[in-house]
Amino acid sequence: MYIKRKIIQSIKEELEKQESKIIVIYGARQVGKTTLVENVLADNKDQKILRINGDRISNNTLISSRDLQKLESLVFGYDVLFIDEAQRIPEIGINLKILYDNMKSLKIIVTGSSSLDLASSIKEPITGRKKQYTLYPISFLELSEIYNKYELSQVIEERLIFGSYPEIFTIKNRVEKAKYITELTEDYLYKDVLELENIRYHHKLRDLLRLLAFQIGSEVSLNELSNNLGLSKDTVARYIELLEQSFVIFRLRGFSRNLRKEVNKQPKIYFYDLGIRNALIDNFNDIDKRNDIGQLWENFLILERLKRNEYQSHLCSRYFWRTYTGAELDYIEEYGGNLCGYEFKWKKNSKAPRSWFETYNGKFQSLNKENFVDFVL
Repeated sequence: MYIKRKIIQSIKEELEKQESKIIVIYGARQVGKTTLVENVLADNKDQKILRINGDRISNNTLISSRDLQKLESLVFGYDVLFIDEAQRIPEIGINLKILYDNMKSLKIIVTGSSSLDLASSIKEPITGRKKQYTLYPISFLELSEIYNKYELSQVIEERLIFGSYPEIFTIKNRVEKAKYITELTEDYLYKDVLELENIRYHHKLRDLLRLLAFQIGSEVSLNELSNNLGLSKDTVARYIELLEQSFVIFRLRGFSRNLRKEVNKQPKIYFYDLGIRNALIDNFNDIDKRNDIGQLWENFLILERLKRNEYQSHLCSRYFWRTYTGAELDYIEEYGGNLCGYEFKWKKNSKAPRSWFETYNGKFQSLNKENFVDFVL
């Protein structure tokens, strides 16, 4: 089944410009970045394309040379330069700048599975010279090109259990799906983090992720994680930052305009893919056999809303909200000075806390499995 990625048209339009910017595509490993780029390039059959993979050492010496003559000799005769997994190439940013400034007709596309290392390498050198995208696991927004709203509501349980990595949509057998996600977790999840930071205790990183997987929807205490793992608080904080920059997890911070009443210091942490999360805790059971459906549902809706907002260029601030007296909302968006709060329940509706309306006069919506589709589209 071919699923058209939402950002593909924007990338094509940028590439067609006479002097296009450097196209930078971030995203986790196996999320479909290479396939996306190859689909874009398939429409440019009359152009000569140089492909360089940062995972391989061939050409890497030339592309990291800082020598214009060497760089020109490498790309001479080509119309498009495609660098995959660019975070592995030393000084990639300054070399991209040299190419961009001296070879205006050359189209450049770069992908990376670690925004931490790649972004830090290219941020300063190519400021104002790049167009940046993030590719996520398959979104409901993308599935809506194939399924109608009713059909989308019928595939929700599959997404909650096995996630939305592109490959999972090609596997029919339930056992094989679980096997694929488990192998993906073990083979790729930590690769960039471990290699980029030379982390000594591999098992500690996995133990941290397991603890976070059990804490979806709860505020995360660095002190508690530190004590459980036998690591310093600073080390735990650094690991979380690395995992976030490698598109494994993301944080949601507490909303507060009244520090005496509202809790806002400890974030909540969610996963970019629920299949990965379920593999970490070794649980691919059906929804009716799980006691964590509330956590899965909350993670799913916040994640799909994030994808939707990103792909539709809807810029807003995102939070959760909780007071010391126990009032709370799972998710809040602030846009144009307006606040909208959301509560997520798998089967039933819920009411907003009275203090939410009294304090902020914000909007509110309760979302369950019967009425969620518009929220993620």
